[in-house]
Amino acid sequence: MAYFLILLLMMFLEETLVFFPTRFPEGNWQPERLDFEDIEFRASDGTKLHGWYVPHDQPRAHVLFCHGNAGNLSDRAYLLGTLRDGLDVAVFIFDYRGYGRSDGRPNEEGVIQDAHAACEAFAQRAGIQPSEIVLMGRSLGGAVAVELAAVHGARGLILDSTFTSLPDVAAHHYPWLPVRWLMRTRLNALSHVADYHGPLLQSHGDADEIIPYQLGRRLYDAAVGPKQFITIANGHHNDPQSADYYTALDKFLGQLASSGGL
Repeated sequence: MAYFLILLLMMFLEETLVFFPTRFPEGNWQPERLDFEDIEFRASDGTKLHGWYVPHDQPRAHVLFCHGNAGNLSDRAYLLGTLRDGLDVAVFIFDYRGYGRSDGRPNEEGVIQDAHAACEAFAQRAGIQPSEIVLMGRSLGGAVAVELAAVHGARGLILDSTFTSLPDVAAHHYPWLPVRWLMRTRLNALSHVADYHGPLLQSHGDADEIIPYQLGRRLYDAAVGPKQFITIANGHHNDPQSADYYTALDKFLGQLASSGGL
């Protein structure tokens, strides 16, 4: 009976166990040395969404960043500055529904809608086609970016600490529960990644305690285009990326700008 009750409780609370949004005004909404433009746009179901556009005078790429399942976009201000100043790219970051200044409550269908709307809003603001955007996703955001790439195409795809599917992650943490059968939230990147045929740069820490390294490797192995995998030695899920990673990322973006391939 106790086991059955635990199953019911986890099913009832599933979305609160997957998504951990921080709502405005919590966060770093006036970061130093980061010039950005507030962008408001709407998902296809009418949900009002919010993002930051970080311009660059002469960008070698336009990067749409899909963040992970916790916090909000303001927590990524340092990364945005690194991408703009260190790698010479223009960046658009957005909050899924229920995060930051975006309305609504997060769920799988909703965050995918939000990402599609962000892609269109970014393309319109930058004056480019959605297929010209470099998609970059971390953790849960990587699965979102994979689905975007499969549908829209992309100039390139960058995945950091990403999984095959959420049920695979849950099965690792709760091996005593039939989560593969019960979870409604799938975010099955593995089923979409082969539909994207462009360049891929993927990284994962081999000490990741939240999303197992093996899940990242499985996702990478299923990708069909030109690709490169970077193992972050002794890297945990929330550790900063290594110098070797940024060297590889710089080279990846440079190759996209010059020839469109790896």
